[in-house]
Amino acid sequence: MTINADPQELAKFGELAHRWWDPESEFKPLHQINPLRLAWIDSLCPLAGLKVLDVGCGGGILTDSLARKGAEALGIDLATKALRVAQLHAMEAGTPRVSYQEIAVEELAAQRPGAFDAVTCMEMLEHVPDPASVVNALHTLVKPGGWVFMSTLNRNFKSFLLAIVGAEYVLKMLPAGTHEYARFIKPAELARMAREAGLELHSSKGLSYNPFTQRYSLGSDTDVNYLFALRRPA
Repeated sequence: MTINADPQELAKFGELAHRWWDPESEFKPLHQINPLRLAWIDSLCPLAGLKVLDVGCGGGILTDSLARKGAEALGIDLATKALRVAQLHAMEAGTPRVSYQEIAVEELAAQRPGAFDAVTCMEMLEHVPDPASVVNALHTLVKPGGWVFMSTLNRNFKSFLLAIVGAEYVLKMLPAGTHEYARFIKPAELARMAREAGLELHSSKGLSYNPFTQRYSLGSDTDVNYLFALRRPA
């Protein structure tokens, strides 16, 4: 099987792995948005007692939170160093019901179809060569009637200005080169991938950043970051 991953992207995040759990590091934005997206997921799909998969989990910021909400959480990634950091943090923090595995999402889908009540895939699709392949795997992994949550970046001039020029070069919230504009995905494109995979769009949210208050919020503006909640028909 050809691995649906970019070695340069894996290396890029691997080099920063030791900084994943530093809330003032390059991963500060992830720490800031995590409570927002976790609350949104839990409001639609109460997590306690569910089997949940976090795809592209990195250092485990979301995976750890899913487990602390009462889910049995599995995080998967292909970045070895980031996974080690996630495992170490879970041990140090004593996080219950959380595990990590180095495996491609397509491979796990072949092994465990319909095994999860909910699947999350946050801030990953814009880093892989074939996002549609990931979306198909998410559909396979979730059980009928289950939930799939995805977030990524819109592709337009505003997102280029804010997510790349602003965030990486002006405000320096992210390391330069974190994102590649050509890989951004318009909501209509992601909705089509989901539809073709057999997922039904339930709702969407936009994620916005206010540089003056330095706070993120969820709302209706999907121009830059956006989130999809989808379901696999029962």
